[in-house]
Amino acid sequence: MRPFLIKICGLSTAETMVAALDAGADMVGLVFHRNSPRSVSLEAAASLAGIARGRATIVALSVDPSDEGLDAIMRHANPDLFQLHGSETPERCVEVKALTGRPVMKVLGVAEPADLASLPDYVPHAAQFLLDAKPPKDAAYPGGQGKTFDWQVLKGIDPQTPFLLSGGLTPENVGTAIATVRSLGLALAGVDVSSGVESAPGVKDIAKIQAFIRSARTASLEATP
Repeated sequence: MRPFLIKICGLSTAETMVAALDAGADMVGLVFHRNSPRSVSLEAAASLAGIARGRATIVALSVDPSDEGLDAIMRHANPDLFQLHGSETPERCVEVKALTGRPVMKVLGVAEPADLASLPDYVPHAAQFLLDAKPPKDAAYPGGQGKTFDWQVLKGIDPQTPFLLSGGLTPENVGTAIATVRSLGLALAGVDVSSGVESAPGVKDIAKIQAFIRSARTASLEATP
């Protein structure tokens, strides 16, 4: 049985990074998108990655990154995984993997069944998937909007394709999310949170991080078939 993964994304201070690690986060995300309130500099990312290395999977979130941008992230943060949160094609996923030597997590924004039509095209090329709430058309950045989506939309996914669920998750609703998605017979591999553990955009709340991880861990065990 694969381990259930809990990912805390958008960490930007040493204090909250340590809190997430101490609480048992399996994956920690560093955001490299200037429009996001959670964006970190390359120098800050290097320091944060140093804290996390060996304790959790370090994930670099990028939106349609250039080759030069990927190289800079590798040189400073040396992440374990690249999370591609833009309009990257399956072919670009292959290129990112080749350029960095790191596996790729592809994010798909979901609002309706049609948004999942491209998922099979990415399966051979992405090591992991994250299904997030589709952002508004005028959104300044693609994730961390604090909105959920109708989890029933996921019914059409191949039950053999594992993925992490994101989008508006909080300590209060993550248990329901896990139970609901598992009830659809899908291979829910984990959950991801960013705005749901914040006191303000980009400001992580340690108590909320701890509560989220505790709730998700408990629910994942209860919901295991």
